[in-house]
Amino acid sequence: MKPAMETAVEENTEQSQEKKVITRPEMEIGRYHWMYRSSRPHRYHHVPALRGNISPLGIQGCFECCIKCLGGVPYASLVATILCFSGVALFCGCGHVALTGTVSILEQHFSTNTSDHALLSEVIQLMQYVIYGIASFFFLYGIILLAEGFYTTSAVKELHGEFKTTACGRCISGMFVFLTYVLGVAWLGVFGFSAVPVFMFYNIWSTCEVIKSLQTNMTASGDQICVDVRQYGIIPWNAVPGRACGPILENICNTNEFYMSYHLFIVACAGAGATVIALIHFLMILSSNWAYLKDASKMQAYQDIKAKEEQELQDIQSRSKEQINSYT
Repeated sequence: MKPAMETAVEENTEQSQEKKVITRPEMEIGRYHWMYRSSRPHRYHHVPALRGNISPLGIQGCFECCIKCLGGVPYASLVATILCFSGVALFCGCGHVALTGTVSILEQHFSTNTSDHALLSEVIQLMQYVIYGIASFFFLYGIILLAEGFYTTSAVKELHGEFKTTACGRCISGMFVFLTYVLGVAWLGVFGFSAVPVFMFYNIWSTCEVIKSLQTNMTASGDQICVDVRQYGIIPWNAVPGRACGPILENICNTNEFYMSYHLFIVACAGAGATVIALIHFLMILSSNWAYLKDASKMQAYQDIKAKEEQELQDIQSRSKEQINSYT
């Protein structure tokens, strides 16, 4: 017959197993296991070889590895990076060439005196240097955000594997959220500023179209129709001639510099808009990833506590069994 103490321990163990209830955190862990089951390390089974031995990375192994690699690619971050690079490239490249053409048009037709547009030339040259810096910065920043997307995707999908998220990684993700928000607000201002030269060139182009229509219909002379660039504030009021009228204005609109500058400013404005959309896309991605990492860290903490409690319970049971065996 069994000792009374051993019988009591077994009865308590059976009662505790019958009264075991699945708690909500355990249900959450089961849900996460179900969601990220495909991202766990695959177990390769032995495949009988027909002619020689086949390695685990055989026919099915390579396919599974490719699927796993493709599943770890942050496609949303990749699309946002491509859109950001495209928008910044269009804005910087087209804006640089358009500013050079604008200075040439002003020097040849609206401000023959160099001292009148000296300040404008310095400002445009400074803006071109700023464009160089913007292109370099966003090339690096886009790569960093893409790398952060890879890191966050791996952290979420490998939550129950060997990969562990850290507090430093979550702080870096939060920092990127704040920095991307600030850059998005700044690019909204850049987008609005890039629309100003488009508005100016459109007014000049529409005035030229009015002159052409008057000459075609023979209704009136277009000599009195003028465009005064001084009213936009880009050159001082004492600049000579400062304005162009009639056939002179029409000739300006027919030059390649005006045509190229006008369309390049439009493309640069579109590039700034694309960059704003890309940054908003990045902001949504980073916010979602940061929330996932925060949730993942809580799940890790809960799993560690649960594992520790289970280990302590096993230790207590093993010690109690040893004591019972020593008594018997």
